[in-house]
Amino acid sequence: MAQAVFAHHAAQAGYATQLIIESAGTHVGRSGDPPDARAKRAAAMRGYDMSRCRTRAVHNKDFERFDYVLAMEQRNLDVLSQDCPLEHGGKLQLLMTYGAAGEARSVPDPYYGGMPGFERVLDMVEDAAQGLLRHIRQRHFL
Repeated sequence: MAQAVFAHHAAQAGYATQLIIESAGTHVGRSGDPPDARAKRAAAMRGYDMSRCRTRAVHNKDFERFDYVLAMEQRNLDVLSQDCPLEHGGKLQLLMTYGAAGEARSVPDPYYGGMPGFERVLDMVEDAAQGLLRHIRQRHFL
C-alpha cells in the first residue's frame, strides 16, 4: 500500500520520473504475488492503483540503490538493520518518522483484521507519504 500511496502523491507533485519508488518485504513467501485483495480494494476506494504492485524480497543491492529504506514496523527495521551494510545504515528508518507527529512508530499489520484496519493503515501511510515528500523536496531541492 505504501508504494502505491507514495507513488500517487509523488506523481501528483510532478516527481513521477524523478523518484524510484519500490516496495520489498523482509518476510516474503512467494515473490511476484499481487497484494491482498482487501488492500487493493481499500486503496482503490481512495484512488490508489495497486495493479502493478507485486511482492518481492529486499535485496542487498537495495541498500546502495535507494536513498531511503523505510520499514513499516520495528520488527522489519530490526531485520533490515542486521542485513544493511554499515555505510548505508543512515538510510534506514520507520516510515512513520515522516508522519505529522514525527514519531518513529510502527504501522499495524492489517491483514488479520477487517477493512477498518486497512483504512487505518491508509490514513497513516497517507500522512507519512506527505511528510516524506516534504522532506525530499527540502533535502534534495526539488
